[in-house]
Amino acid sequence: MLLTTLIAVAFLQDSALVYNGRANRIHVDVPRIDATANIDGNLDDQVWRRAARLTGFSQYQPVDGRPAEEPTEVLVWYSPDAIYFGIRAREIHGNVVRATHANRDNIDSEDQIQILLDTDNSRQIAFLFGVNPYGVQQDGTRSAQFAGGAGGPSATGGGFRNINPLEGSVDLNPDYFFESKGRLVEGGYEVEVRIPFKSLRYQDAKVQSWGLHILRRIQHTGFQDTWAPAIRANANFLAQSGSLDGLNDLRRGLVLEATPTVTAHADRSPTLGNGRDYQKKADLGGDVRWGIRQNLTLNGTINPDFSQVEADVGQVLLNERFALFYPEKRPFFLDGLELFDSPNQLIYTRQIVAPLGGLKLTGKLGGTNIASMLVGDDRQYSWGGNHSPLFGVSRLRYDYGSGNTLGAVLTAREDGASYSRVAAGDFRFYHSKLYFAQFQAAGSWTDSLRNRQNGSLLQADWDRTGRAWGFHYTLRSLDPGFKAAAGFVNRTGIIEARAFNRLSFYGAQGALVQTYGSFFGLGRIWNNIRGSHGLAETSEQILPSATLRGGWQLSGAVTHAYFAFDPVLYSGLTVQRSIGLLTDTAAFVVPPPEKNEWGGSFRVTTPTYRHFSGTASITESQVPIFREAAPGNSSRIDAALDVRPTTAIRSSLSFSRLTIARKSDGSRFSSETIPRIKVEYQVSPPIFLRLVGQYAARSRSPLEDRNGNPILVNGVLDTGSTTNEFSTDWLFSYRPVPGTLVYLGYGSTLEEPREFRFQDLRRTRDGFFGKISYLFRL
Repeated sequence: MLLTTLIAVAFLQDSALVYNGRANRIHVDVPRIDATANIDGNLDDQVWRRAARLTGFSQYQPVDGRPAEEPTEVLVWYSPDAIYFGIRAREIHGNVVRATHANRDNIDSEDQIQILLDTDNSRQIAFLFGVNPYGVQQDGTRSAQFAGGAGGPSATGGGFRNINPLEGSVDLNPDYFFESKGRLVEGGYEVEVRIPFKSLRYQDAKVQSWGLHILRRIQHTGFQDTWAPAIRANANFLAQSGSLDGLNDLRRGLVLEATPTVTAHADRSPTLGNGRDYQKKADLGGDVRWGIRQNLTLNGTINPDFSQVEADVGQVLLNERFALFYPEKRPFFLDGLELFDSPNQLIYTRQIVAPLGGLKLTGKLGGTNIASMLVGDDRQYSWGGNHSPLFGVSRLRYDYGSGNTLGAVLTAREDGASYSRVAAGDFRFYHSKLYFAQFQAAGSWTDSLRNRQNGSLLQADWDRTGRAWGFHYTLRSLDPGFKAAAGFVNRTGIIEARAFNRLSFYGAQGALVQTYGSFFGLGRIWNNIRGSHGLAETSEQILPSATLRGGWQLSGAVTHAYFAFDPVLYSGLTVQRSIGLLTDTAAFVVPPPEKNEWGGSFRVTTPTYRHFSGTASITESQVPIFREAAPGNSSRIDAALDVRPTTAIRSSLSFSRLTIARKSDGSRFSSETIPRIKVEYQVSPPIFLRLVGQYAARSRSPLEDRNGNPILVNGVLDTGSTTNEFSTDWLFSYRPVPGTLVYLGYGSTLEEPREFRFQDLRRTRDGFFGKISYLFRL
């Protein structure tokens, strides 16, 4: 009898620590244990038997609400100075786990577990800690603030970082110190994770609750499972988190980090010195990070070096009207970068080109997130004086209710007597689980070389994220005088209205077609310039897509557009005409709008196979040739292939080709071809080798009007342009932990007169660089 009672008590105690997501047991009384665990990928330490057990995962993608096919169990407990997670991921389909010894953050194509910790419990921002079956790390942040909802694209107006309209924006650039180790086992894999409290910002409370989401990605099926049941009929993915309750007496200790840095580089190009000798330079610099409180951090930098910025992937340039967006990758700006997020990208740190030094304060006081930065840029980027531009940017956001926010932005670029200043306020609230509305108002005041401009920005968004039906509607107005020198607003002087509606359908379990549906888009842009308020552009789009069993993805588009050419853009153009043996010039006549521009595209993405995955797309469309104010026909092909021949070697091959022909006579206006290859070899967890090779062949014919007459630009006959650049970059990296590293690299660019001949190559740039930094962490 006594034995039976003891067994029953033990069973009840054990079951009390089991939290089944399918049974909605998602509020975890996580045990506090004064112990440590050896992070070796073996869950055999005695302490794991006392951990809380998280089970009962549900499928989220492609179809939500169903029980997960693959069993997953996550163990969690915390010690005074760290939180521990143990993962048992089972695979019922045999030896199908996808995993390599990849470089940090490069595990998107592999099986993985993501742990999202919302340490403020605000349902707005979560720390992301990801691991693959070998324990290779991925980290960053996930934010709900910029989710465009299931109705349509994000409301950011610029495509900020990696944005999934169902899950918010994900930024994998920040690096946090944590430990992980994993191994493949019979029928799956196991991973151990230790996250020190030093690596987190969290509430300044004695007892607190943290939001918790755990996601599992299974590559051979294309499924994504979550522990806390998440449904697609919800406008805020993070609001569907579970929680870790009863966290108390967390000992973060002193958070003080110093990272001195030594860099050296030798560069050579025709514009440097005599063009034959290397111009050498060595620098000392460093960063300091001080955790003032659990949720408040001060960063400082002097003479920062950004040599580890990865080369930006080549983008199509020839027929673009506006600046292209590039993500931030520089370490000083990345810590707490998510707290600077705002609608319309009013803070874009890549506007600070070559900082000399700066200070940054980020964190949370009460219910208010604060992020403020003061950085001096190099004087070579002054607007005309001999001054070093000074950037000051601040973002405040108050979180209340279930995901509602009230925010403000203040930015300034001070450059001697010149300046650019912006003040903005924004408001976002959820009026049910399905709907949110967002509003922003901003004003700018600019004086650039005595040219003063003022302007305003107004925007309103309304979003519905339903399982079968969703929408996203936007109305935005930007004055022509609005300028955000510290932000990314690449088009002004417009009034814009956009409407996206979505219909989604779901197949039966095991069906060939798992999901299918379409977006339906409608857009209108009017000029918002004094004396010109006519219709500038229209667009109608149908964007069908489908997910097939096994992870195949198919998508396409049918588009219809209208473009009116802005006369201001052609004020410096004249036309050369021939009359017999004589020539004269005449004013360039801006033609009427192009009213029927049709286009179509198709895209296919393969499942993630063990050794490769790929995607390819083709687009045919009628487009305006903006430089000539003429109609054209565009053909574009894009393809990418990721190859993983071993667990240590990875290669990525991509190819883009865009050609634009004149509709009037079929002659080629421009072409652009960019093949690119990246090969990575992970020698050991801290040692990494990389080679990147890219060829960019770009050509544009001389400008001519619709009658074939040559065009002069500011009185000079346009002769077109041709560049054929072959560039290579080599990198050796030793990085045992984030912050401590050795980089050695070489890069070069060669040009040739005729594309892809690899003859008469002429070196136009090359250089060596090295960097050594060491993280001192107290």
